[in-house]
Amino acid sequence: MARTKEFDPDAALQSALELFWRRGYEATSMADLVEHLGIARASVYATFGSKRELYLRALERYGGQQQPVLLAELSQPGPVLPAVRGLVLRFARESAADGEDGPRRGCFVTNTAVELAPHDRDAAHRVEVNLLHLETVLTTALVRARAQGELSEGRDPQALARLLVVLFQGMRVIGKTGDGSARLRDAADQALALLD
Repeated sequence: MARTKEFDPDAALQSALELFWRRGYEATSMADLVEHLGIARASVYATFGSKRELYLRALERYGGQQQPVLLAELSQPGPVLPAVRGLVLRFARESAADGEDGPRRGCFVTNTAVELAPHDRDAAHRVEVNLLHLETVLTTALVRARAQGELSEGRDPQALARLLVVLFQGMRVIGKTGDGSARLRDAADQALALLD
């Protein structure tokens, strides 16, 4: 008879995501994971594979949690630009507030882009998938805004979306540095001016 798992793999994956997001890949050892998850090392390996495989699954989960929220925000009926502006302001606000309740986490995707993507092809691919999703959702919203007359015909929705993707990722990095509130506010103001 097969033994049943003595833990919830979904809850363990979420817990691993939180630890990796807070500490990063290299600073999180397998011993840290075992202690944080409260499960045996053999169970971690049997359920998730290596530390790297667990990290990549956590990254996929993070994207899966963030993407539906973003899509819902930008696909509401009616005017589009207020939602895009709200997203810019939310990224600036969240980035400025990062670290107020604990360690400066930034964005898990951005952290992975900086820490692992330069030398890990699988991590780089997952980062690219997440960034492409963000770009696609923004481009679709901006195409709709242009079709509704909110954005002039001469504006390139994809180029604007790419600018916002780069801005958002930069905001997350600046937010991790500490007192970047003025930079974040000014960057958001300039982005909002581009959307007029």
